[in-house]
Amino acid sequence: MSTKHLVAWAVTFVVLLVIDMIWLGVVAKGMYQEAMGDLMSPNPRLGFAAVFYLAYPVGLLVFAIVPGLDQQGVLRAALLGGLFGLFCYATYDLTNLAVVRNWPLALSFIDIAWGAVVSGVAAGAGAAALRWFASR
Repeated sequence: MSTKHLVAWAVTFVVLLVIDMIWLGVVAKGMYQEAMGDLMSPNPRLGFAAVFYLAYPVGLLVFAIVPGLDQQGVLRAALLGGLFGLFCYATYDLTNLAVVRNWPLALSFIDIAWGAVVSGVAAGAGAAALRWFASR
């Protein structure tokens, strides 16, 4: 991975982490707790969360940021990031709807939409950072 890609990954990581922590820890915290009830762990396993937050920006870089900049620019990268998020979060939520007893349907729709939004914003930020760094 080149330095410019590392910078793009880092910006994507920070934006994703900060926005998602605001969403999960403040804005939608009560909604998730109410909808999931006993399914939600009282003590999240932070190691697994760390693996997700470190790896997911790599997916955004490979499937959204670089292809988006190669094609049409930051907006295209953000759109591809949103689609990546839609499909990734839909995979998670639809699988849970299929196999987890009492998985909340409404929460799945909200979570899928959130995945698209946060992924699009993070990919757009990563693409802007990559474009800026590459132009220096």
